[in-house]
Amino acid sequence: MDVVVIDTPQLGDRSYLVHDGEVALVVDPQRDTDRIEQAAADAGVRITHVAETHLHNDYLTGGLVLARSQNAVYLVNAADEVQFEHQPITDGETIPVGSLRVTAVATPGHTHTHLSYIVTAGEEQAVFSGGSLLYGSVGRTDLVSADDTVALTHDQYASARRLAQEAAGEAALYPTHGFGSFCSSGPSTGASASTVAEQIEANHALTDPDEEHFVRELIANLTAYPSYYAHMSPANTQGPGPAELTLPESLDPDELSRRLDDDEWVVDLRNRVAFASTHLEGTVSFEYGDGSNFTTYLGWILPWDKKLTLVGAREDVENAIRDLSRIGIDSPDTAIGTDPASLAPMAGVTSYPRVDWQGMLAGRPEEETILDVRRTDEYDAAHIPGAVNIPLHELLARIGEVPAGRLWVHCGSGYRAGIAASLLQRGGKDPVHIDALFADAASAGVALIKG
Repeated sequence: MDVVVIDTPQLGDRSYLVHDGEVALVVDPQRDTDRIEQAAADAGVRITHVAETHLHNDYLTGGLVLARSQNAVYLVNAADEVQFEHQPITDGETIPVGSLRVTAVATPGHTHTHLSYIVTAGEEQAVFSGGSLLYGSVGRTDLVSADDTVALTHDQYASARRLAQEAAGEAALYPTHGFGSFCSSGPSTGASASTVAEQIEANHALTDPDEEHFVRELIANLTAYPSYYAHMSPANTQGPGPAELTLPESLDPDELSRRLDDDEWVVDLRNRVAFASTHLEGTVSFEYGDGSNFTTYLGWILPWDKKLTLVGAREDVENAIRDLSRIGIDSPDTAIGTDPASLAPMAGVTSYPRVDWQGMLAGRPEEETILDVRRTDEYDAAHIPGAVNIPLHELLARIGEVPAGRLWVHCGSGYRAGIAASLLQRGGKDPVHIDALFADAASAGVALIKG
């Protein structure tokens, strides 16, 4: 048995191609299926089966599209009321995939109908646990509804233990979430690989002997999650179509200027340093780059049903189109280029100050507001005395609460503060972007209150 990992770090998830050298099973494919098809071609195998562990909350599946294009069997929990052709599979059922044997194990908790898959090849086993057992933790249990969270957390505790009992200790563990996804919960380890035996020793769902304590602790540590999640499960129930990854023709300067004049959402993908220095009036900064949470934050913050225009270098725009397609933001318009003045000469160009902690200490009058756009749990753990906390994902809805005057905006790393500063300026405010790590604030001389 060989397992090929198809990583999607932009969303903190993984998909898997599992094969015996001839035929393959794909587990939890993302919507841009060309990556998986290329992996199968590189391995010289034919995809005969596609399996979903659950109806995903954080991305649109490519399962239906992939199964149709490969003429493959599409395995979905029989209890999921989906609206497309598939092969239902139930707890305990085993499906042959070439020389591999794929057994479904009911592991509710992340969702009510969550399945994991134990794949066996001779004496070798691999466990594909989706949003059940992760590296160091489990998938979050509050995405179905608030009324179901407690019961699902109890289910998650039991499911993790059942999976650990049914799989061999030396079985490799392959979760879908746990690599930065907001579908994760608890103290995930950041590991890139693990086994069931390692999790038995280290995972709090398996080491905590008190189920009630586990439930209380997990729920108490759940944080805010992206608003676009509300659109994912319904779309996955319908069966998403293929991703449209074609780069559209770049807008001409007059059209881009018109969109800015009409207050449409124009997203600048350049790095936040360049944006602060000069940008078109009315644009917002969502820096695109490796390691950023571009997709998550754009989908979380901007209005879901509004047309987008992406502005930036060709490669960044192409990559952003692919990333956004994974969460159902399809076919944004584009303006290719990195010089704002040449992209829309008739539009105004503006800027705002960008400083580090020393710059804030040296330049901020005491009466001017520090705006902390981190999540409330981050703020409660430690914050600057007197700072106003409006989390980034609430900023547009609460912009009327933002104090008047100059605003010194910070977050945990500078990324979210860059987005916030652009939104504030677009809303007529006067921001200063504090582009610095919050972890460095105390050593720079900034006073902190710790929770």
